[in-house]
Amino acid sequence: MPARTRLPVLALAVAACLGAQATAALPAAASDTVVSRGVTIPAFYDPPATLPAADGALVRSEHLPLALSLPGLDGPLPGRATRLMYKSTDSTGSPVAVTGAYIEPAAVWKHGGARPLVAVAPGTMGQGDQCAASLGLEHPLSVNARTLSVGYEDLAIYRLLARGVAVVVTDYAGLGATDRLHTYVNRLDGGHAVLDAVRAARNLPGTSVTAASPVGLYGYSQGGGATASAAELQPAYAPDVTLAGTYSGAPPADLTAVTRAIDGSDLAGALAWAVNGFLQADPALRPIADKHLDAAGKAALRDLSTMCVGDAILSYNSAHSTAWTTDGSSLSDVIAAEPALRDFLDRQRIGRAKPAGPVRVATGVNDDLVPHAQARALAVDWCRKGADVTYAPVVAPPLGRSLLNHFAPLIADQGDAIDWLTDRLAGKPAGSTCWSLPVRP
Repeated sequence: MPARTRLPVLALAVAACLGAQATAALPAAASDTVVSRGVTIPAFYDPPATLPAADGALVRSEHLPLALSLPGLDGPLPGRATRLMYKSTDSTGSPVAVTGAYIEPAAVWKHGGARPLVAVAPGTMGQGDQCAASLGLEHPLSVNARTLSVGYEDLAIYRLLARGVAVVVTDYAGLGATDRLHTYVNRLDGGHAVLDAVRAARNLPGTSVTAASPVGLYGYSQGGGATASAAELQPAYAPDVTLAGTYSGAPPADLTAVTRAIDGSDLAGALAWAVNGFLQADPALRPIADKHLDAAGKAALRDLSTMCVGDAILSYNSAHSTAWTTDGSSLSDVIAAEPALRDFLDRQRIGRAKPAGPVRVATGVNDDLVPHAQARALAVDWCRKGADVTYAPVVAPPLGRSLLNHFAPLIADQGDAIDWLTDRLAGKPAGSTCWSLPVRP
C-alpha cells in the first residue's frame, strides 16, 4: 500500500500566498467531454485528428479568464489571457498538440524597444490532464474528494507581467491535451514544447509581441530541465527563436541521479510519472516494465497517471519503489541492470550541447530532491563548452523535508532570477561566473 501522510501544507501555503480560493471542481460547460479524477476538462483541450504542418502553428485559441484579476483603466490587471493549442513535434518526430496560455500584460515595458516575451515552463504539476498550468491560471486551487491541483507557477507569471513582459505558458505534451499521456521530464518533448510556445505566441493575432520582441525562457525543476533543453535545442530546432536569456532553476539534468534521490521522498510519486512518460515515448521499453513491475507497481503507475502533485504528496509520500518490483529491487537497481533503460536515460541527459544565449543555472545547495550536485554539474558542462553561464548556488539551511529543501530555493531565488532575466531582455550583457566553477562539480 502507498504510504499516506498529511502533507498538503506546502501546496496549500503556495495557493494561499496567491490569494487562491478552493473550488469544488472545475466548472463543467455544455461541451465539456473529458473527466479526470472528478474534474471536467473543457472540450478545448481535445485535439483535432489533423494538426497543422508548422511547429508553433495555432490550432485554436479562446479567451482564458484569470482567477486572480482586477479591473483597470485600460483593461484587466495584470492582463488579458488567451488559452492556446498549438502544434509541436514529440521525441519520436511525430506531430503533437500542446496547450498553454498567453497573457498580454497591462503594464508598460519600461526598458525601451519592443515588448519582450518570456516562455514559462512549469515545474512539476503531475500527470492528470486537470493539472495543466493553463487550467491553474483559471483555477489556482482545485480541490475535490479525488484531486488537489495548485497553480503555484502563477506567482512567477504575475511578477513577469508586472514588469510589462508578455508571458506564454506551456502545458507540455500530453498535459491538458487529452489525446495522450504527459511525457514527464522528456528532454525533447519539453524543449520542443517551450520553443513552439514562443512561436505560437508570435502567431497569435492582436498582441503586442512582434518579430523584434526579445525572447527569454523561465523554468524551475521540471521547468528548469525544459528550459535548459530548449536552450540546447534552439539552434537546430528553432533557429527563428533567438534567445536573449534562459533561466534554468534546479534542472533535472541527470535523470539517473534524480531517480535515486526521489525514491522514498515526499514526491516519490514522480517516479511513476517518469516511467509512464518513458513508456509513452518508447513502447519498446514496455517488456522491461512488465518484467520488473509487480501488481502493486503497475497499479501505482495507473493510479498516479491521473494525479496532480498534491494528490501524489497525499497518497504516495515516502513510497519506496522496492515495493513495486517483483524481486524487491529499486527502480535505480532496475535501470542499472537493463542496458536499454540506461541508454534511454543517457539520451535524456542535458548538458551535452552548448546552449544558445546566456543562461542562469540556480540550485539550492541543500536540495536533495533534484540533487544540487547534478544541477551544478550542468553548469560545469556548459562552461566547458564555452557557454555564457551564470551559476547561482542558493544557500538555505536544511529544512528537514526534501520537498521543502527543493521548494524553498524556488521562492528565495525567484526575485533574483526575474531580475537577471529582465536585464537580458533589456539588452544588458550577462557576464559569466564560469571562472568560479572548478573542473569537477
